Amino acid sequence: MSTAQPTSPSTKLTPMRRALTTLRRVLPWVAVSLFLAQFSAMVGLTAYESLRKKYRKLRRFPPTAPQPIPVADNEVTVYTYGEHLFEDMLEDIAAAKERIFFESYIWKADAVGERFRDALAAAHRRGVEVYIVFDEFANLVVPNSFYRSLPEGIHIKRHPLFTGGAAFFLPSHWGRNHRKLLVVDERAAYVGGYNVGQDYANKWRDTHARFSGDMVVELENAFVDYWNHYGGRPELPQPRRRTWSHHMRVHRNLPADMVYPIRNMYLEAIDRATQRVWLTSAYLIPDDTFTRALVQAAQRGVDVRIIVPHFSNHIVADWVSRVNYEELLRGGVRLLRFENAMVHAKTGTVDGLWSTIGTANIDRLSLAGNYEVNMEILDPHVARRMEEIFLLDSGNCTELTLEEWLARPMINRVTEGILSPWRPLL
Repeated sequence: MSTAQPTSPSTKLTPMRRALTTLRRVLPWVAVSLFLAQFSAMVGLTAYESLRKKYRKLRRFPPTAPQPIPVADNEVTVYTYGEHLFEDMLEDIAAAKERIFFESYIWKADAVGERFRDALAAAHRRGVEVYIVFDEFANLVVPNSFYRSLPEGIHIKRHPLFTGGAAFFLPSHWGRNHRKLLVVDERAAYVGGYNVGQDYANKWRDTHARFSGDMVVELENAFVDYWNHYGGRPELPQPRRRTWSHHMRVHRNLPADMVYPIRNMYLEAIDRATQRVWLTSAYLIPDDTFTRALVQAAQRGVDVRIIVPHFSNHIVADWVSRVNYEELLRGGVRLLRFENAMVHAKTGTVDGLWSTIGTANIDRLSLAGNYEVNMEILDPHVARRMEEIFLLDSGNCTELTLEEWLARPMINRVTEGILSPWRPLL
């Protein structure tokens, strides 16, 4: 008579082990399904946006005339229309006598891009030292022949697609060069959101500023430090002098050193606010701490308003940014959507005293990823100018209310949920 062998404890599956085994089988399928859903959503949104752009009619937005504002020993001129900005930049390049530092995230090979190329080439031919930086990834669609047409002897540095070799997988090597700078002869310096191209001349609403006086050397230093860090040749000497300004300060994100002061600059200003916080951002994807700072300001009675594009040039970023909308609206933050044109500005003004103009968006890529430059300005006259510009832009906006947002279609909510895992990456 045979005797039944007892089941080995090691082969007997407990409910917990059965659940874990099932989970291991299911998780890969869930991950693949989520990825396919996200990919499908991105493809669908991109196709829809291409169709929408084809048939939409853009209208002119209200520009403001650039006017110099004295700030201590400096002058600050704020630009909100590309044609005005580009004419003044080209005029300064034409007047250069010694050295030009030119840095642009995007430099298109169109009529405007060619004007800048020709102006820089002419400066070089008359003996001016010309140094150029642009981001390789952002200009992948620009023909190499455009850059090769620059005269030999102009010093060019492309921010490479990949840096650090095998160390590329470390976050310190992920940053793109998103900066837009022009420095001429320690006499004039420009910084802001404008890239160089025809669309930016009259179709996009952006903000840039020209500085003359002591602060020019600080923006010069920002260019020199980047150039030397990435092995630009020849190595540039440090500026002959620096300045301690009580009114303005340059803030630079340096991914290679994992230093990101622009985010803290914003958080400090928002935390100090007692009256108003008015921001304009091309891509609004704040992290939890930034969102909390905005809501806390609104809840203590500060007038918090943010201008964003109703439809930006990156449709996926639009949808990812909307994940934050309900929390912001419930917290008392007012969202104003700029209509019929892309608003690409990266600016803010607080309490009629503090302002910033620069290259950093309110998203992870800018505040904790890319090379960026923002100028912080403590001056009531500049703040008044920034408030005037904000109010003028507000007249071209529609305000998004909480009631309107909660009534959005279910398909929109589902799409936002599918894309929400990308929020920490953008």
